[in-house]
Amino acid sequence: MIVEEIMNDEPYTLAPTNTVLEALKLMREKKVRHLPVIDNERHVLGVITERDIKEALPSPLKDEPNSPVFSAKVEDIMIKNPLVGHPLDFVEEVALTFYEAKIGCLPIVSGGKLVGIVTTTDLLYTYIELTGATEPGSKIEIRVCDTPGVLFEITKIFNLHHANVQSVLVYPDSENTQNKILSVRVKTLNPLAIIENLRKEGFDVLWPNLPGVSL
Repeated sequence: MIVEEIMNDEPYTLAPTNTVLEALKLMREKKVRHLPVIDNERHVLGVITERDIKEALPSPLKDEPNSPVFSAKVEDIMIKNPLVGHPLDFVEEVALTFYEAKIGCLPIVSGGKLVGIVTTTDLLYTYIELTGATEPGSKIEIRVCDTPGVLFEITKIFNLHHANVQSVLVYPDSENTQNKILSVRVKTLNPLAIIENLRKEGFDVLWPNLPGVSL
């Protein structure tokens, strides 16, 4: 998946000469926390966030409407020369940038001009969609040896039960580096027959694993 598929391609923006008060009003009116600051040709000059405004205020406990901060220009407190992304960047690469740089938004630029914005909320919702959590189903977690072909063997069992796989996530096993944990979301509300079959074939099903319940 690429950034173009999840970005907001009509972001609200500010000019560097807008005041901090105008920025705050726009954030509250549109319910956003990040605003790119651009020039007349849509070149990204900076980013201003709700947090920047709060940190610039004398007191974090109230807005203090008479504070001179509100009449200051956005360019005085914005983050200058921010990191930017491209519409064809992969979503997972952008997520890594968010994590490593500890940022909450990323202006998306093409041809030197702003074409969109991605926020942590966009990434979180994308993750939820990718896991299939928005659709009814069941999650099965299986510990497997990290060897070629193991996923094929498992999907054969799901196919045998005519179960539609919604998503497959793979993450390391904290107990053994030679293993992986497969988190499979399947479109069925009663996966007991699948779990029984998996265990019959020697797979270590970690979840569901209810005490006192024979599967």
